[in-house]
Amino acid sequence: MAKLVKIALAGEGGQGVQSVAGILVDAAYDEGKEALYIPNFGVEQRGGVSIAFCQISDERIGAPKFEKADIVIALSDRAVRRCAQYAGPETVFLYDASITGIEDDLPGPPVKVLGIPALKVAKDELHPRVFNVVILGATIKATGVMTLDQVKKALEKKLGYKFEQNPELRELNYKALERGAELIGAVL
Repeated sequence: MAKLVKIALAGEGGQGVQSVAGILVDAAYDEGKEALYIPNFGVEQRGGVSIAFCQISDERIGAPKFEKADIVIALSDRAVRRCAQYAGPETVFLYDASITGIEDDLPGPPVKVLGIPALKVAKDELHPRVFNVVILGATIKATGVMTLDQVKKALEKKLGYKFEQNPELRELNYKALERGAELIGAVL
């Protein structure tokens, strides 16, 4: 595992980008890691592109912002265009493969560009509302920053009251997390 992992997640307002980032850094913090999360909504807070900048490290994090990410996750066509600037030569650029018409906007070599069918899997196999948890699982697997079990603890902490009311939600979220890891594992 790298000492410091820089993550930029971007999507449309309502796709759960900020929720994913919050759960990610909460899980890291609970495991004794240093973790920072900076939300960026821009001027179009509702319905616009939302970006979350996260850093997770075993050591103290020197600065809250970064220019290039280790992994960029883009969940919409506008997000692909908006966050290509955060991709550098060592970046993994992950996007939802259901996005079309963005081929010219994807970063070129040497950036490693990976598309996964996260939205399709969420809709066809699980439930559209767990799309962001599929992305969370893919992020965890791609970065190796922590284990899925550690993230499940953070999900329990954040959503435990909902899980108690409807135990099927726990299983659905856990399955979404695991499917996201499987999807990225197949293309890495």
